[in-house]
Amino acid sequence: MAKWTPRHEAPEPLEGPVVATIIGGTILWFLLFLIQLPFYGWFDDHGHTWWLWTCLAGAGLGLLGVWYVRKRDAAIKRAAAQDQPTTPPTSSTPSAQ
Repeated sequence: MAKWTPRHEAPEPLEGPVVATIIGGTILWFLLFLIQLPFYGWFDDHGHTWWLWTCLAGAGLGLLGVWYVRKRDAAIKRAAAQDQPTTPPTSSTPSAQ
């Protein structure tokens, strides 16, 4: 089993426009729900109503995802701001000694 152990470090996680990606996916799920809604009778007759509810669940979970990633981004920015050392303002006039 030791030969399957990775011998390199894991790559850094990719960061990108996470909030925009989640919002786009949420909108897509909701649009798919709205597009299928007029055909509810057909879906019901053929036993495929789960397609509609899957799209609605995707939109609902997407809203939770938007809330989560916005909180995460705010926490990352707060942590980065705390890690930066604050330098005291320097006086441009020499002090008399």
